[in-house]
Amino acid sequence: MERFGVKSAPSRNRSKTALYVTPQDRVSEFGSELHEDGGKLFCTSCNVVLNHVRKSAINDHLKSKTHTKRKAEFEEQNVRKKQRTLTASLQCNSTAQTEKSSVIQDFVKMCLEANIPLEKADHPSVRAFLSRYVKNGSSIPKSEQLRKAYLPDGYDNENQLINTEDR
Repeated sequence: MERFGVKSAPSRNRSKTALYVTPQDRVSEFGSELHEDGGKLFCTSCNVVLNHVRKSAINDHLKSKTHTKRKAEFEEQNVRKKQRTLTASLQCNSTAQTEKSSVIQDFVKMCLEANIPLEKADHPSVRAFLSRYVKNGSSIPKSEQLRKAYLPDGYDNENQLINTEDR
């Protein structure tokens, strides 16, 4: 009986949702009014998350009074702000984080080469100078954290330099 390809009767309770539609598909379908970020579909002018599975929900939102009002305000502003997900925002901060890390490592290296004890970084006048005149200087941690987190890196880097010079 299986050879004859007998199919079950179609379910009458079947949902009318598109099963394999992605937010990117909806962006290509609706154009610049929508944008996708992190697997979510956003209305560009309203900055709200939309259900990308149901096309009717998107159409209803685009026809709503609040959308037309916000779209008019959005076009007047000339500033294109797109809402992003938290993961995308955190990825953008990676350049600032790497810059912060390099400033701290350079500070520790400078202290080591000049024979300046790391405890001097805790002095209030040094803290004030760093925060006022050094870019990302206020992000330099206290001496205890410098010793625990950044001194081993500097120590390992110096040992590698010494070993390569000896060869």
